[in-house]
Amino acid sequence: MAQERWTQVDDYLAGALIPSDAALDAAVRAGVDAGMPQIQVSPTQGRFLYLLARVLGARKILELGTLAGYSTIWMARALPPGGRLITLEVDPNHAEVARSSFRLARLDSMIEVRVGAALESLPGLAAEGAGPFDLVFIDADKENIPEYVAWALRMSHSGTVIVVDNIVRHGAVVDTTSPDANVRGVRRMFELLASEPRLEATAIQTVGVKGYDGFAMIRVTS
Repeated sequence: MAQERWTQVDDYLAGALIPSDAALDAAVRAGVDAGMPQIQVSPTQGRFLYLLARVLGARKILELGTLAGYSTIWMARALPPGGRLITLEVDPNHAEVARSSFRLARLDSMIEVRVGAALESLPGLAAEGAGPFDLVFIDADKENIPEYVAWALRMSHSGTVIVVDNIVRHGAVVDTTSPDANVRGVRRMFELLASEPRLEATAIQTVGVKGYDGFAMIRVTS
């Protein structure tokens, strides 16, 4: 019953606040047609990322985990003329589907998709001087989240915001003996956040069409 009500409320909120959008709908359909897991952010979460980028005045955004490009489109739409978004995707088939979604949304000129494991792509980005980024959205495998946050910090400036999705794990994050590598990765991330003086952070539990989970929001202070 709880999940049914959470979904009803999410559908109501999205219907009240977010107009129908052909490009976003097409990105979701493309992911379904390609057999991708339907784990992209919800419409209200996508709008949250868009508004966050707008509030920050973000000109450079980094995303870890592209999937079909749904969240990427939301954030890219918040960029001003000349803005840039780099998104990292480990699966080449997913990357190609996302590129098609970006072309349909007429955003391909400001989005760059890099294919490969994020921990292999990130050092190259740093070496190129691709940062600093104003906003970093981490929605990739959770086992390596602490390393992703460390790289995001390396390519940030004072005031950069880092958002990490799926950090509550249906409540499993409190299980100190969990054998799940994703849960262990999230817990290591919280240890990093607690010990890193250059970061200030909070975490919010969420319910909705995506079930029970949550996200961390981190601000780079120096």
